[in-house]
Amino acid sequence: MNDKNQWKRTESVQDRLIREAQERGEFDNLKGRGKPLRNLTGPGARDWVTQWVQREDLTGVLPPELALRKEAEQIVDTCADLRTEPEVREVVESLNRRIREMRLRPPSGHYRGPESFLRTVSADRVVNEWRERRSTL
Repeated sequence: MNDKNQWKRTESVQDRLIREAQERGEFDNLKGRGKPLRNLTGPGARDWVTQWVQREDLTGVLPPELALRKEAEQIVDTCADLRTEPEVREVVESLNRRIREMRLRPPSGHYRGPESFLRTVSADRVVNEWRERRSTL
């Protein structure tokens, strides 16, 4: 008995829900319908992900590379309430140690090019900015 329907693939729950929503017209008036998605290829392709993560403040769910990049960008704010220069230097060195460790691990994503290389943070620069902020208080 060779019934062609015997081998017919069954529709997944997700596919069924999407198909039913399409049939009801729930996707007909979406913003940007018919327009290409931006920033999915080329040199800035990863920037849209970074911007989305920052805009949505998705802490705790970032790949290690992005979490460290965000931490490096906010290091001066992180150190703002510290009382002494050695405390500031300790926080910066802790970040730099984790950055160096990350460089030794394989990337968490499919591709890590030169644009994703994260430099260590200058403790002297952070201390100088920390001092400037304290002098204005």
